[in-house]
Amino acid sequence: MLPDDIAALRARSRERAAARNPEPPMPTEDRLVGGVPVRVYQPDARPVVVYLHGGGFVICDLETHDSLVRRLAAATGACVVAVDYRRAPEHPYPAAVDDAVAVLRALATSDRPLAVAGDSAGGMLAVLAALRLPDVPVVAQLLMCPNADPTLSSPSVAEYGGATLRGWLDHWLPDAAMHSSPEVNLLAADLRGLPPTLLVTAEHDALRDEGEALAARLGAAGVPVRHWREAGAEHNFPTLREVSAAAAEAEDRYLTAASDLLRDSL
Repeated sequence: MLPDDIAALRARSRERAAARNPEPPMPTEDRLVGGVPVRVYQPDARPVVVYLHGGGFVICDLETHDSLVRRLAAATGACVVAVDYRRAPEHPYPAAVDDAVAVLRALATSDRPLAVAGDSAGGMLAVLAALRLPDVPVVAQLLMCPNADPTLSSPSVAEYGGATLRGWLDHWLPDAAMHSSPEVNLLAADLRGLPPTLLVTAEHDALRDEGEALAARLGAAGVPVRHWREAGAEHNFPTLREVSAAAAEAEDRYLTAASDLLRDSL
């Protein structure tokens, strides 16, 4: 049975999402790809961006990220396939990565260029899926405030409080030994061969330092990286765009850079 606290957190996340403006309008389809539930935005567009939502591997879903994904699709002109991957604690690792891999592999049969994207936990899932599929040509990675280090040992975790995140990660990776394994820890993994990457971090974010360490490791592995830290921004800043002009401007910078990277990678 799902713990009461997690059920309540999921419900509140959906309530907050429902209060946001459902924009911009565009055609969408809910269907299965590779046996995994997805929501496809602008189904006939190209390229295709596979999007993995954040939420600590536990909380969020397609509905909580609907507006964010719509803005990404509108800004890039791409078909965005948002993955309704299985979440912990019901489905611990590797279920979410398996789902992302299944979607990417199924879409690789198309003649449309393929990219991956994700925020927070979804950023880690995007990279892990790309690493699992060296035979699938992925043209770009679009990452926002990504998880990178399940050990949560970076100074920014202590600075901004990581107790809740640690609990969620323990649901996703119940084997503590896995937290430092290169199988899941992007700061220990071999990152060579990954595609050009956009990686944006936020100043006031527990995941800031591990995201910036990931950007450095990608560059050291020969991966072209565009990275910057959004000054003054919080984790998941796109959710604040309706109440904060600074958050909206920060997301717009990310969207413009994502569009530029996709265009340049084709």
